[in-house]
Amino acid sequence: MGCSEELTPEQQAAEAAQSYYQRLLDGYPDGFLVGKANYDQYPSDYRQQLVKANELFMEDMKQKHNGLRAVAVSPNVGRVDTTLHVVYTFLLLSYGDSTQEEVTVPMVQVDGEWKMK
Repeated sequence: MGCSEELTPEQQAAEAAQSYYQRLLDGYPDGFLVGKANYDQYPSDYRQQLVKANELFMEDMKQKHNGLRAVAVSPNVGRVDTTLHVVYTFLLLSYGDSTQEEVTVPMVQVDGEWKMK
């Protein structure tokens, strides 16, 4: 059995970001929002507004790009900002009209978990 490679903080943050965006793609806007730092401290009415905003975003992507089809970690390597304690990760969003978009997702560690800033 081979040894498994330990992931760098940049890779860990990127995989966490991808998993949160995958939840959005899978139709769980509340699961996506759980990936936001301090989301559990937001007032419930604000959380409901964020869920609705993400639902509207996905609907907009359906109209503009035939929907979001896939989320992948970009080959571009994430960058660490040691001053702000943030890792900037890069994801590739693939749409139904065959276009792609690279997005930057700032990530922070909260209680040992990577969360979206």
